[in-house]
Amino acid sequence: MKFTCEKALLAAAVNAASRTVTSRTSIPALEGVLCEVSTTTVTLTGFNLATGIRAIIDVENAEPGAVVINARLLGDIVRKSSDDYITVEADERLTVTIKSAMSEFKLMGLAATDFPALPETENDLTVELSQSLLKSMIGMTIFAVSDNENKLIHTGELFDYHDGRLSVVAVDGYRLAVRREEVASTADRFKFVVPGAALRECEHLCADTDDPITISLGSRHITFDMGDRVLISRLIEGEFLNYEAAIPRESKYKLAASTEELRDSVERVSLIISERLKNPIRCLFSDGRLKIWCQTALGRANDEIAVEGTGGETEIGFNNRFLQDALRAVPDEKVRIELSSGLSPCVFSPLEGDSYTFMVLPVRLK
Repeated sequence: MKFTCEKALLAAAVNAASRTVTSRTSIPALEGVLCEVSTTTVTLTGFNLATGIRAIIDVENAEPGAVVINARLLGDIVRKSSDDYITVEADERLTVTIKSAMSEFKLMGLAATDFPALPETENDLTVELSQSLLKSMIGMTIFAVSDNENKLIHTGELFDYHDGRLSVVAVDGYRLAVRREEVASTADRFKFVVPGAALRECEHLCADTDDPITISLGSRHITFDMGDRVLISRLIEGEFLNYEAAIPRESKYKLAASTEELRDSVERVSLIISERLKNPIRCLFSDGRLKIWCQTALGRANDEIAVEGTGGETEIGFNNRFLQDALRAVPDEKVRIELSSGLSPCVFSPLEGDSYTFMVLPVRLK
Protein backbone atom coordinates (compact mmCIF):
# COMPACT_ATOMS: atom_id res chain seq x y z
CA MET A 1 0.00 0.00 0.00
CA LYS A 2 1.32 3.41 -0.96
CA PHE A 3 0.12 6.90 -1.90
CA THR A 4 1.24 10.52 -2.15
CA CYS A 5 -1.03 13.52 -1.67
CA GLU A 6 -1.16 17.16 -0.65
CA LYS A 7 -0.68 17.87 3.05
CA ALA A 8 -3.78 20.08 3.25
CA LEU A 9 -6.06 17.43 1.70
CA LEU A 10 -4.71 14.65 3.90
CA ALA A 11 -4.89 16.79 7.04
CA ALA A 12 -8.55 17.68 6.37
CA ALA A 13 -9.45 14.05 5.68
CA VAL A 14 -7.67 12.74 8.79
CA ASN A 15 -9.30 15.44 10.91
CA ALA A 16 -12.76 14.54 9.58
CA ALA A 17 -12.38 10.77 10.03
CA SER A 18 -10.78 11.16 13.47
CA ARG A 19 -13.81 12.96 14.88
CA THR A 20 -15.47 9.59 15.58
CA VAL A 21 -12.32 7.88 16.89
CA THR A 22 -12.31 7.08 20.59
CA SER A 23 -9.46 6.24 22.95
CA ARG A 24 -11.81 4.62 25.47
CA THR A 25 -12.24 1.27 23.80
CA SER A 26 -11.25 -2.36 24.28
CA ILE A 27 -10.77 -2.73 20.50
CA PRO A 28 -7.30 -1.35 19.55
CA ALA A 29 -8.27 -0.87 15.89
CA LEU A 30 -10.92 1.68 16.88
CA GLU A 31 -8.17 3.99 18.15
CA GLY A 32 -7.03 4.34 14.56
CA VAL A 33 -8.35 5.25 11.13
CA LEU A 34 -8.76 2.65 8.42
CA CYS A 35 -6.74 3.71 5.37
CA GLU A 36 -7.98 2.05 2.15
CA VAL A 37 -6.09 2.91 -1.05
CA SER A 38 -7.36 2.37 -4.59
CA THR A 39 -5.60 3.30 -7.83
CA THR A 40 -6.66 6.97 -7.59
CA THR A 41 -8.14 7.64 -4.13
CA VAL A 42 -7.68 6.92 -0.45
CA THR A 43 -10.60 6.46 1.93
CA LEU A 44 -10.02 7.22 5.61
CA THR A 45 -12.57 5.83 8.06
CA GLY A 46 -13.12 6.46 11.76
CA PHE A 47 -15.69 4.49 13.74
CA ASN A 48 -16.77 4.28 17.40
CA LEU A 49 -19.39 1.51 16.88
CA ALA A 50 -22.18 4.13 16.97
CA THR A 51 -21.05 6.69 14.40
CA GLY A 52 -18.62 6.39 11.52
CA ILE A 53 -17.12 8.96 9.13
CA ARG A 54 -15.53 8.25 5.76
CA ALA A 55 -13.37 10.88 4.05
CA ILE A 56 -12.28 10.35 0.43
CA ILE A 57 -9.46 12.25 -1.29
CA ASP A 58 -7.58 11.98 -4.60
CA VAL A 59 -3.99 10.73 -4.44
CA GLU A 60 -0.98 10.14 -6.70
CA ASN A 61 1.45 7.23 -7.15
CA ALA A 62 -1.08 4.92 -5.52
CA GLU A 63 -0.56 1.23 -4.83
CA PRO A 64 -3.79 -0.41 -3.56
CA GLY A 65 -3.94 -1.82 -0.06
CA ALA A 66 -5.33 -1.17 3.41
CA VAL A 67 -4.02 -0.67 6.94
CA VAL A 68 -5.17 0.83 10.24
CA ILE A 69 -3.03 3.74 11.52
CA ASN A 70 -3.22 5.32 14.96
CA ALA A 71 -5.43 8.39 14.46
CA ARG A 72 -3.71 10.69 16.95
CA LEU A 73 -0.21 9.98 15.65
CA LEU A 74 -1.25 10.25 12.01
CA GLY A 75 -2.98 13.56 12.61
CA ASP A 76 -0.04 15.02 14.54
CA ILE A 77 2.52 13.90 11.97
CA VAL A 78 0.57 15.31 9.04
CA ARG A 79 -0.15 18.57 10.84
CA LYS A 80 3.52 19.08 11.79
CA SER A 81 4.82 18.21 8.34
CA SER A 82 7.10 20.84 6.79
CA ASP A 83 6.41 19.92 3.15
CA ASP A 84 3.32 20.37 1.00
CA TYR A 85 3.32 16.69 -0.03
CA ILE A 86 3.28 13.56 2.10
CA THR A 87 3.93 9.93 1.15
CA VAL A 88 2.43 7.09 3.18
CA GLU A 89 3.23 3.44 2.59
CA ALA A 90 2.82 0.14 4.43
CA ASP A 91 4.62 -3.17 3.88
CA GLU A 92 3.42 -6.71 4.37
CA ARG A 93 4.51 -6.60 8.02
CA LEU A 94 2.13 -3.62 8.59
CA THR A 95 5.02 -1.21 9.15
CA VAL A 96 3.74 2.21 8.11
CA THR A 97 6.27 4.72 6.77
CA ILE A 98 5.30 8.40 6.52
CA LYS A 99 7.69 10.68 4.58
CA SER A 100 7.66 14.44 4.15
CA ALA A 101 10.69 16.41 2.95
CA MET A 102 13.56 15.19 5.16
CA SER A 103 11.25 13.75 7.84
CA GLU A 104 10.46 10.06 8.11
CA PHE A 105 8.30 8.21 10.64
CA LYS A 106 7.85 4.47 11.02
CA LEU A 107 4.77 3.26 12.89
CA MET A 108 3.25 -0.12 13.60
CA GLY A 109 -0.11 -0.44 11.90
CA LEU A 110 -2.90 -2.95 12.36
CA ALA A 111 -4.53 -5.25 9.85
CA ALA A 112 -7.55 -3.81 8.04
CA THR A 113 -9.45 -6.99 8.95
CA ASP A 114 -9.23 -5.95 12.63
CA PHE A 115 -11.34 -2.86 11.88
CA PRO A 116 -15.10 -3.44 12.42
CA ALA A 117 -17.15 -3.06 9.25
CA LEU A 118 -19.38 0.00 9.04
CA PRO A 119 -23.09 -0.78 8.64
CA GLU A 120 -24.59 -0.18 5.21
CA THR A 121 -28.07 1.25 4.64
CA GLU A 122 -30.46 -0.10 2.04
CA ASN A 123 -30.92 3.36 0.43
CA ASP A 124 -34.58 2.62 -0.32
CA LEU A 125 -35.65 5.93 1.17
CA THR A 126 -33.69 9.11 0.43
CA VAL A 127 -33.94 12.85 0.99
CA GLU A 128 -31.75 15.39 -0.77
CA LEU A 129 -31.14 18.98 0.30
CA SER A 130 -28.27 21.46 0.32
CA GLN A 131 -25.51 21.13 2.89
CA SER A 132 -26.01 24.72 4.06
CA LEU A 133 -29.72 24.08 4.67
CA LEU A 134 -29.14 20.92 6.72
CA LYS A 135 -26.39 22.69 8.65
CA SER A 136 -28.84 25.49 9.46
CA MET A 137 -31.60 23.07 10.49
CA ILE A 138 -29.29 21.22 12.87
CA GLY A 139 -27.65 24.39 14.19
CA MET A 140 -30.99 26.02 15.04
CA THR A 141 -32.28 23.02 17.03
CA ILE A 142 -29.33 21.10 18.50
CA PHE A 143 -29.31 23.26 21.67
CA ALA A 144 -32.58 21.64 22.81
CA VAL A 145 -31.32 18.04 22.63
CA SER A 146 -31.50 16.35 26.03
CA ASP A 147 -28.42 15.00 27.83
CA ASN A 148 -30.54 12.81 30.13
CA GLU A 149 -29.72 9.19 29.28
CA ASN A 150 -32.81 8.04 31.23
CA LYS A 151 -34.91 9.29 28.30
CA LEU A 152 -32.66 8.05 25.53
CA ILE A 153 -35.03 8.93 22.67
CA HIS A 154 -34.72 12.64 23.49
CA THR A 155 -30.89 12.58 23.31
CA GLY A 156 -31.44 12.70 19.55
CA GLU A 157 -33.36 14.78 17.05
CA LEU A 158 -36.51 13.71 15.26
CA PHE A 159 -36.57 13.96 11.45
CA ASP A 160 -40.25 14.07 10.48
CA TYR A 161 -41.16 14.25 6.77
CA HIS A 162 -44.67 14.59 5.41
CA ASP A 163 -46.55 16.70 2.86
CA GLY A 164 -43.28 17.69 1.22
CA ARG A 165 -41.86 19.27 4.40
CA LEU A 166 -39.03 18.10 6.61
CA SER A 167 -39.20 19.04 10.30
CA VAL A 168 -36.17 18.63 12.57
CA VAL A 169 -37.22 18.53 16.22
CA ALA A 170 -35.33 18.58 19.54
CA VAL A 171 -36.77 18.51 23.06
CA ASP A 172 -35.30 18.11 26.54
CA GLY A 173 -38.29 18.52 28.84
CA TYR A 174 -37.73 22.25 29.41
CA ARG A 175 -37.68 23.58 25.84
CA LEU A 176 -38.54 22.51 22.35
CA ALA A 177 -37.05 23.54 18.99
CA VAL A 178 -38.51 22.85 15.55
CA ARG A 179 -37.05 23.82 12.17
CA ARG A 180 -39.17 23.20 9.03
CA GLU A 181 -38.29 23.32 5.34
CA GLU A 182 -39.70 22.06 2.05
CA VAL A 183 -37.49 19.34 0.54
CA ALA A 184 -37.81 16.55 -2.04
CA SER A 185 -37.97 12.89 -1.02
CA THR A 186 -38.62 9.46 -2.53
CA ALA A 187 -41.15 8.76 0.26
CA ASP A 188 -44.46 10.33 1.28
CA ARG A 189 -43.96 10.02 5.05
CA PHE A 190 -41.19 8.91 7.41
CA LYS A 191 -39.86 9.51 10.90
CA PHE A 192 -36.54 8.65 12.50
CA VAL A 193 -34.38 9.87 15.41
CA VAL A 194 -30.64 10.54 15.01
CA PRO A 195 -28.33 10.83 18.06
CA GLY A 196 -27.38 14.40 18.89
CA ALA A 197 -23.67 13.50 18.94
CA ALA A 198 -23.85 12.29 15.34
CA LEU A 199 -25.71 15.42 14.23
CA ARG A 200 -23.06 17.66 15.79
CA GLU A 201 -20.49 15.87 13.66
CA CYS A 202 -22.74 16.18 10.61
CA GLU A 203 -23.11 19.92 11.22
CA HIS A 204 -19.32 20.22 11.40
CA LEU A 205 -18.85 18.31 8.12
CA CYS A 206 -21.50 20.26 6.15
CA ALA A 207 -20.19 23.16 4.11
CA ASP A 208 -21.88 26.57 3.83
CA THR A 209 -22.67 25.91 0.17
CA ASP A 210 -25.51 24.66 -2.01
CA ASP A 211 -23.65 21.39 -2.63
CA PRO A 212 -26.10 18.53 -2.08
CA ILE A 213 -26.24 16.09 0.80
CA THR A 214 -28.22 12.87 0.47
CA ILE A 215 -29.82 11.32 3.55
CA SER A 216 -30.44 7.57 3.15
CA LEU A 217 -32.52 5.68 5.69
CA GLY A 218 -31.95 2.05 6.63
CA SER A 219 -33.74 -0.15 9.11
CA ARG A 220 -31.37 0.72 11.97
CA HIS A 221 -28.89 3.22 10.54
CA ILE A 222 -28.83 6.52 8.65
CA THR A 223 -26.30 7.76 6.08
CA PHE A 224 -25.46 11.40 5.33
CA ASP A 225 -23.60 11.43 1.99
CA MET A 226 -21.75 14.62 1.03
CA GLY A 227 -19.76 13.08 -1.82
CA ASP A 228 -16.23 13.18 -0.41
CA ARG A 229 -17.50 12.87 3.17
CA VAL A 230 -19.93 10.23 4.43
CA LEU A 231 -21.34 9.95 7.95
CA ILE A 232 -23.10 6.77 9.10
CA SER A 233 -24.94 6.64 12.42
CA ARG A 234 -27.17 4.27 14.28
CA LEU A 235 -30.75 5.39 14.87
CA ILE A 236 -32.40 5.70 18.29
CA GLU A 237 -35.48 3.57 18.69
CA GLY A 238 -38.47 4.59 20.79
CA GLU A 239 -41.49 6.89 20.92
CA PHE A 240 -40.57 10.56 20.45
CA LEU A 241 -42.68 13.31 22.00
CA ASN A 242 -45.77 14.34 20.02
CA TYR A 243 -44.29 17.77 19.42
CA GLU A 244 -47.17 19.10 17.36
CA ALA A 245 -49.57 18.53 20.27
CA ALA A 246 -47.10 20.03 22.75
CA ILE A 247 -47.01 23.43 21.01
CA PRO A 248 -50.00 25.62 22.04
CA ARG A 249 -52.36 26.17 19.11
CA GLU A 250 -53.74 29.45 20.44
CA SER A 251 -52.14 32.06 22.69
CA LYS A 252 -53.84 34.86 24.60
CA TYR A 253 -51.10 37.41 23.91
CA LYS A 254 -49.01 37.93 20.77
CA LEU A 255 -46.17 40.44 20.69
CA ALA A 256 -43.22 41.28 18.46
CA ALA A 257 -39.75 42.42 19.53
CA SER A 258 -36.34 43.16 18.11
CA THR A 259 -34.40 39.89 18.41
CA GLU A 260 -31.11 41.66 19.06
CA GLU A 261 -32.55 43.99 21.70
CA LEU A 262 -34.30 41.13 23.48
CA ARG A 263 -31.22 38.90 23.34
CA ASP A 264 -28.94 41.67 24.64
CA SER A 265 -31.35 42.56 27.43
CA VAL A 266 -31.55 38.96 28.66
CA GLU A 267 -27.75 38.66 28.52
CA ARG A 268 -27.28 41.87 30.53
CA VAL A 269 -29.66 40.76 33.28
CA SER A 270 -27.99 37.32 33.31
CA LEU A 271 -24.64 38.83 34.31
CA ILE A 272 -25.50 38.48 38.02
CA ILE A 273 -26.41 34.78 37.61
CA SER A 274 -23.75 32.08 38.00
CA GLU A 275 -23.63 28.31 38.46
CA ARG A 276 -23.37 28.89 42.21
CA LEU A 277 -25.87 31.74 42.37
CA LYS A 278 -28.86 30.68 40.29
CA ASN A 279 -32.20 32.43 40.10
CA PRO A 280 -34.77 32.77 37.30
CA ILE A 281 -35.03 35.99 35.36
CA ARG A 282 -38.46 37.63 35.55
CA CYS A 283 -40.25 39.11 32.56
CA LEU A 284 -43.24 41.45 32.80
CA PHE A 285 -45.08 41.84 29.49
CA SER A 286 -47.13 45.04 29.55
CA ASP A 287 -48.53 47.43 26.94
CA GLY A 288 -45.64 48.16 24.54
CA ARG A 289 -42.94 47.39 27.12
CA LEU A 290 -41.08 44.35 28.40
CA LYS A 291 -39.42 44.65 31.79
CA ILE A 292 -36.75 42.10 32.68
CA TRP A 293 -35.08 41.76 36.07
CA CYS A 294 -33.31 39.30 38.34
CA GLN A 295 -32.01 39.24 41.88
CA THR A 296 -29.29 37.03 43.36
CA ALA A 297 -26.86 37.28 46.26
CA LEU A 298 -24.65 39.40 43.97
CA GLY A 299 -27.30 42.07 43.58
CA ARG A 300 -30.19 43.07 41.34
CA ALA A 301 -30.35 43.78 37.61
CA ASN A 302 -33.17 45.58 35.79
CA ASP A 303 -33.68 46.24 32.10
CA GLU A 304 -36.47 47.25 29.77
CA ILE A 305 -37.11 47.18 26.02
CA ALA A 306 -39.92 48.25 23.70
CA VAL A 307 -42.21 45.61 22.17
CA GLU A 308 -45.12 45.71 19.76
CA GLY A 309 -48.40 44.61 21.31
CA THR A 310 -49.55 44.00 24.84
CA GLY A 311 -48.89 41.19 27.29
CA GLY A 312 -51.69 42.00 29.72
CA GLU A 313 -49.27 42.61 32.63
CA THR A 314 -48.25 38.94 32.50
CA GLU A 315 -45.27 38.10 34.69
CA ILE A 316 -43.34 34.97 33.78
CA GLY A 317 -40.02 33.48 34.94
CA PHE A 318 -37.39 31.67 32.86
CA ASN A 319 -34.16 29.80 33.27
CA ASN A 320 -31.84 32.40 31.74
CA ARG A 321 -29.74 29.87 29.80
CA PHE A 322 -32.76 28.23 28.20
CA LEU A 323 -34.10 31.61 27.10
CA GLN A 324 -30.70 32.71 25.78
CA ASP A 325 -30.25 29.53 23.73
CA ALA A 326 -33.61 30.02 22.04
CA LEU A 327 -32.98 33.68 21.24
CA ARG A 328 -29.50 32.96 19.85
CA ALA A 329 -31.07 30.50 17.40
CA VAL A 330 -33.55 33.05 16.02
CA PRO A 331 -32.25 34.16 12.58
CA ASP A 332 -34.63 37.09 12.03
CA GLU A 333 -34.35 40.75 13.03
CA LYS A 334 -37.76 40.55 14.71
CA VAL A 335 -39.40 37.65 16.51
CA ARG A 336 -43.00 36.90 17.47
CA ILE A 337 -43.61 36.11 21.16
CA GLU A 338 -46.72 34.19 22.18
CA LEU A 339 -47.87 33.44 25.73
CA SER A 340 -51.08 33.01 27.71
CA SER A 341 -50.13 33.13 31.39
CA GLY A 342 -47.22 33.03 33.81
CA LEU A 343 -47.46 29.24 33.94
CA SER A 344 -47.91 28.46 30.24
CA PRO A 345 -45.11 27.96 27.68
CA CYS A 346 -43.66 30.92 25.81
CA VAL A 347 -43.35 30.40 22.05
CA PHE A 348 -40.95 32.22 19.69
CA SER A 349 -41.61 32.10 15.94
CA PRO A 350 -41.12 34.23 12.81
CA LEU A 351 -43.46 37.14 12.08
CA GLU A 352 -44.43 35.40 8.83
CA GLY A 353 -44.57 31.68 8.15
CA ASP A 354 -43.59 28.86 10.49
CA SER A 355 -40.05 27.92 9.41
CA TYR A 356 -39.07 27.59 13.06
CA THR A 357 -40.67 27.34 16.49
CA PHE A 358 -38.87 27.62 19.83
CA MET A 359 -40.83 26.89 22.99
CA VAL A 360 -39.48 27.54 26.51
CA LEU A 361 -41.30 26.37 29.63
CA PRO A 362 -41.60 28.89 32.48
CA VAL A 363 -40.13 28.63 35.98
CA ARG A 364 -42.63 28.85 38.83
CA LEU A 365 -41.94 32.10 40.63
CA LYS A 366 -41.97 32.42 44.41
